[in-house]
Amino acid sequence: MNKSEIINNVFTYRFSFNELAITRSKLEALMGYKPGSAPESLSPIIEKILSQADDYCNIQGGFIIKDDLRFDKDNHNLSVGKVDFNLQEIVYRQVNKSEKMAIFACTAGAGISDWSKNLMAEGDLTTGYIADVVGSEVVETAMDKIQLMLSEQMSATQLKISNRFSPGYCGWNVSEQHKLFSLLTENFCGIKLSKSALMQPIKSVSGIIGIGRNIRYNSYTCKICDMPNCLYRGRRISA
Repeated sequence: MNKSEIINNVFTYRFSFNELAITRSKLEALMGYKPGSAPESLSPIIEKILSQADDYCNIQGGFIIKDDLRFDKDNHNLSVGKVDFNLQEIVYRQVNKSEKMAIFACTAGAGISDWSKNLMAEGDLTTGYIADVVGSEVVETAMDKIQLMLSEQMSATQLKISNRFSPGYCGWNVSEQHKLFSLLTENFCGIKLSKSALMQPIKSVSGIIGIGRNIRYNSYTCKICDMPNCLYRGRRISA
């Protein structure tokens, strides 16, 4: 695929829940259990959630690639066309050698969160909590797959990609999510923003991925980040 076919074109993908291959052991680990240590009573609940989750998910995501970039190292700013971002130092250091930038968003859909809320409202707190954990893992696993597709696409042109970075993490102000979505098509993948920059559906992610010949992907980035509760903590994907 040549440059004219990549720049400013929107790439979108859809997945079924089963394509993500989310396992019981993965969910147990996300809930803080070491292998084999989860209570036996959880197993049937997790299996029930996994068997029904596809009915509650509308998984979609994608990205647009931009190449009109400018970097301001003194203020840790990135400009994409006419849109200026203050990335803060940590994110800026990871992407400031980019030649292109992928602006991405991905969602699990509203159904999985609604299901979780309804279960909790009915008093089934454990099942509702597990459904919520599944929703979070769905959007992250789907975005892992999209990021790998981007990596493969860029490898064909001898370019590498960075890790993905989202507003609200590593000091990057969440309010800049509005700027991010101004670079995507309207109602991208059915995701909307509140005035306070929160995404709806709730189980959604957005951000940037740097692209370039001198970009580096870190298989483990927790050491560079000062956020103890980052949703990416401990996640490793190939790129």
